[in-house]
Amino acid sequence: MADRDSSSGLLPQTSGEFSDILDAPPAFEARTGDIVVTVRPFWLDDQSAPDEHRYVWAYTIQVENNGTQTIQILSRHWCITDGSGRSDHVHGEGIIGEQPIIASGAVFEYTSGAALHTPSGIMQGTYHVIIPSTGQRFDVLVPTFSLDSPHHRATIH
Repeated sequence: MADRDSSSGLLPQTSGEFSDILDAPPAFEARTGDIVVTVRPFWLDDQSAPDEHRYVWAYTIQVENNGTQTIQILSRHWCITDGSGRSDHVHGEGIIGEQPIIASGAVFEYTSGAALHTPSGIMQGTYHVIIPSTGQRFDVLVPTFSLDSPHHRATIH
């Protein structure tokens, strides 16, 4: 097997870049037509209190419009399932108090959060979107993503 040269772009150029890759949270991605939604969850140790069964995460979401039409996110639906299997459904107008308009080729990014009573869980969702110029409505999938704390014991089956 041949060694890979870092100048080929296959490996990081510096050990710092390699460290950045290892330290980056996992990314979860879903594509609906020309819309790509990417989620990166982050554990918030300073806001969590495991002794009180409070586990808190933030997540950054990017909505990338690769289509030719401007879109607007009207509302959202989340299904949040904790480690014991209990699910909560959240419906609401817009996201983070806005109904963002995302032009063709643009990206909208925001950060929000979730708290659970268990050290792990999952979230999945849907954005309800409209193309303002035509009135066409459709749903955009938000990928299912895991909420994993350092207090969760992973098991491999």
